[in-house]
Amino acid sequence: MPKRLSQYIVPVGIVLIILMMVVPLPAVVLDTLIAANITLALVIVLVSMYVKRALEFSSFPSLLLIATLFRLALNISATRLVLTDGFAGNVIDAFGHFVVGGSLIVGLVIFLILFIVQFIVITKGAERVAEVGARFTLDAMPGKQMAIDADLNAGLIDEATARKRRTEITSEASFYGAMDGASKFVKGDAIAAIIITVVNLVGGFAIGMLQRGLSATDSIQTYSLLSIGDGLVSQIPALLLSVATGLIVTRSANDGDMGSTVSRQLGQHRRALLIGGGAALALCLIPGLPKLPFLIAGAVVLGIASRLPKQPAEPADERAAAVEEPPPPDPTEVLMGEMRVDPLELALAPDLVDLVDASGGDLLERVRALRRKVALELGVVMPPVRTRDDLELPLSTYVVRISGVEVGRGQAPPGTVLAIGEGLEFLPGRAGVEPVFGLAGKWVPAELRHQADLTGATVVDRASVIITHLAEIVRIHASRLLGREDVRNLTEVVKRTHPVVVEELTPAALSLGQVQRVLQTMLDEGVPIRDLVRIFESLSLQAKQSTDPDSLVEAARAGLGPAIANRYAHEDTLTAITLDPRLEQQLLESLRPTDSGLQVLIDTARAESILADLTRLTEQGEERGVSPVLVCSPQLRGPLRKLVQMALPRLPVLSYSEIAGSTLRIETIGVVNGAYPVAA
Repeated sequence: MPKRLSQYIVPVGIVLIILMMVVPLPAVVLDTLIAANITLALVIVLVSMYVKRALEFSSFPSLLLIATLFRLALNISATRLVLTDGFAGNVIDAFGHFVVGGSLIVGLVIFLILFIVQFIVITKGAERVAEVGARFTLDAMPGKQMAIDADLNAGLIDEATARKRRTEITSEASFYGAMDGASKFVKGDAIAAIIITVVNLVGGFAIGMLQRGLSATDSIQTYSLLSIGDGLVSQIPALLLSVATGLIVTRSANDGDMGSTVSRQLGQHRRALLIGGGAALALCLIPGLPKLPFLIAGAVVLGIASRLPKQPAEPADERAAAVEEPPPPDPTEVLMGEMRVDPLELALAPDLVDLVDASGGDLLERVRALRRKVALELGVVMPPVRTRDDLELPLSTYVVRISGVEVGRGQAPPGTVLAIGEGLEFLPGRAGVEPVFGLAGKWVPAELRHQADLTGATVVDRASVIITHLAEIVRIHASRLLGREDVRNLTEVVKRTHPVVVEELTPAALSLGQVQRVLQTMLDEGVPIRDLVRIFESLSLQAKQSTDPDSLVEAARAGLGPAIANRYAHEDTLTAITLDPRLEQQLLESLRPTDSGLQVLIDTARAESILADLTRLTEQGEERGVSPVLVCSPQLRGPLRKLVQMALPRLPVLSYSEIAGSTLRIETIGVVNGAYPVAA
């Protein structure tokens, strides 16, 4: 169908439906429209059976409204013809005489049965399912979005996939919300059908006797059969649409259409079909029951069961074909393996082993995705995480170790999810703490996840809690995970594309150990080392003048200056805290070399005054919704950061040279003067 034509079908159709309610239709046209109405309802039912997911028929709520409006317009047109001409076309006449045998009683009984089936059974059930489906779909939206965010943060999916899943969740919620309302159309249509039929019966009886002069018997026979025929003609497509509504709202996620799914799932249980067919044949032994129907039913079921493949046999006994066991390993190799200290280890309590179970746990898959995410963010190849169970750990506990030293511990009780927020005191569970941000929460049973969502809490599954904690630990201790061998591998990667850069740097100017120390310091300061080419170029130039570790770090940071400044900018604006010139000069004069590099040596009172001013200005910036940085001279940046990080680890310290090459707008929110007042 041409695209331009399809754009006008629905608007023009709705306008024509409205005109049908006002303009009288000839009987021939009404017959055609009634046939089209029944065909349309049948097509909608079949489409509802063949869609694999409810969202594939997302236009169903709107189509249901249009079909209901079309059917009501036909009722109005048919009522007009019945009451004015005593004839409403051959279709209604056939339903009134042939289908019900010309009997008013039979017609009324059939009409009432159809009404009860549609209204009491199908419509009421579909309405309830749509209502519950809409409520639970909306309640589950926050949890599903949190799961998408967790997968995105863990690196399991990319941004495009996450955006697509969020769109599907929104569409699903809108669809079930629309279905909840659309089911009311079906209910209202069923009620309107019985009212219209009653009005037609009473109105036709009155018109036949008062206007056309018919006897009471003739009036009832003529108009009542036509009214019943009109009611049956409208009830059949209404019943079909009610069935379609029930099919749509009761569909669950699967990989095939309804017929294929039902056949496949029933065919998986061959033994059940054999028992059912045998039971049907056994009923033939009961005296008085007809034998032929049960024989036919039992034979059909047994015939279907016989054509199904047999269930796979149990695994063969282990005694078959004994395989020669490999020789036991050398005890020295075993001891060396046990002595080896893993760079990164995740130990789980025995009751948490299900998280790494291949049959249902996805923790290992998330750990593998985390390695890729860390590499793209920090430029460090995260070492493989050795995941093992530890019988010495308390139940529900996990521990993260780096080089055998515990650096993090948390709880993840089986069968629960972590709800973070307020209003959780009415839910069962035990108190817990989000390990990264320290937010108070509660471990509630997994089956109460929707109830926790209703309170407005953020619900996180156990694997996401562990992965988020592990990711934060890796970011904090990234420098400890960067070994000498890792630096060599990174250098080899750079050498493939930029051989001259590497040849000028190492081993001619700096050793791998010196390069490693610079990279570790940058990671400690939260600076990614992905741009190794620019870092190596800066180190090569600085190494010709000095190989002092502090000067090398400052040179590398200066080479990445714009990239570092952009990390802390918000909407192209860098919120900065500066030092009073007199204070900065005094701090420069107080620099002294030590075994750990340059240090700022000032009295305790002055240090406390500086830190107090920095804390106050930082909190003022955070209250405005921005994260400020401290800016100072390049010579002072490193030593000052060592002083600041003890009290304000979240405050970055940048140098003037790092922000000089950026195009950011600098907004100063305060000046630190220590004991000196700021000059007006």
